[in-house]
Amino acid sequence: MATLGNDALAASQRPVSGLLMGRLSALMFMQFFVWGAWNVTLGLVMQTVGIGSLIANAFSVGPIASIAGSFLLGMAATRYLSPRALMVILHLVGGAILLVMPALVTPENGTTFVWVLLGYMILYMPTVGLANTIALKSFGERADRFPFVRAFGTLGWIVAGLIIGWVGLSASPEIFRVAAVVSIALGLYSLTLPNVAPDAPRDESLVRQVLCVEAFGLMRQRSYLIFILAATLISVPLAMYYAYASAYLGVAGIENVGGTMAIGQMSELVFMFSMPWLYRRFGVKPLLLVGMIAWALRYALFAIGDGGSSLWAIYLGVALHGVCYDFFFVAGAIYTGTIASPKGVNAQAQGMLTLFTYGVGMLLGSQIGGLLYAQLPEASTIADWHQMWWYPAIAAAVIAVLFQLFFRDDSRTETSA
Repeated sequence: MATLGNDALAASQRPVSGLLMGRLSALMFMQFFVWGAWNVTLGLVMQTVGIGSLIANAFSVGPIASIAGSFLLGMAATRYLSPRALMVILHLVGGAILLVMPALVTPENGTTFVWVLLGYMILYMPTVGLANTIALKSFGERADRFPFVRAFGTLGWIVAGLIIGWVGLSASPEIFRVAAVVSIALGLYSLTLPNVAPDAPRDESLVRQVLCVEAFGLMRQRSYLIFILAATLISVPLAMYYAYASAYLGVAGIENVGGTMAIGQMSELVFMFSMPWLYRRFGVKPLLLVGMIAWALRYALFAIGDGGSSLWAIYLGVALHGVCYDFFFVAGAIYTGTIASPKGVNAQAQGMLTLFTYGVGMLLGSQIGGLLYAQLPEASTIADWHQMWWYPAIAAAVIAVLFQLFFRDDSRTETSA
């Protein structure tokens, strides 16, 4: 037994080759560059070409694809094809779809564009999990190296936004062609990735895996149930940022919208590496509360910012993205792992968390945001947008208060005991 323990320790301390780190970092960089190239300013593009009324539907396809793609294609197909083979197929086909997207972003083809975007996202969303799988399986016992590689994904998103803004494409449908080039390049590059094995079939049925049956059992714990409810609710106002922030920045007179939005990812990168230490030091509740309060503060800043003397409020609101995202979603993922690991259902629990946040919560948020956006006059002013942002600001504040009143971190209590 001592020998086995020493072998495991030695394996966990083996260095990871710089070549492998570089290959996987390039994978993550391109993976999120593709998404960031078009997602960040899509709302501004649609408003500019005259299909702003469809922004809510366009940003609802991501949540739907998170469910249909990640849970069905992502979990079922990996039984029959290697993650590398799937990355090649999905990114090459997805890149071909992205090439034709600019021709569909018109008032005449707006509805068709949304349906095609849904088809594309069903192909893209599984590749996020597949990229993580390739990296984690390649590291083996050195999974502690993963955050350093994953950080290049955030860097890819940042660079995509900076390039889009720098070349003046923030309001142009050509953002999809930029994404298409990198998607096709990633599909070809994926041929060179480590050929990790497909997941071994589990004893339970595929239906039980897809429906996360064991993970749903975790909600018998009152603390985790409250966390899931809060995570779902906070994702409703979250969706409004992704869908309408770029359009708002355009109304405020900011020209380099893509580059400005990248400030948020820069702050995310700063906080990402500190999250494990902060979680161990303070526990999950303070971090989640800070994240919720940051969402309320961000929207309040948007509600008072303008293109003049209060422009600083808009920039600060964007810069808060690191606190908003990392303190809630990264901390929430760590908390979910803490609750799920003893039950052996970590993968299912993370999938279930994605289902409730990026699926249910953001789908509701996109549609509710669409209703609020529809109330804006056709020639909306900055003052009209201010009224819209107060709704998510107040909602996030109320959710934070309820979370403070009802949530208790049982996992931390048990650990302390």
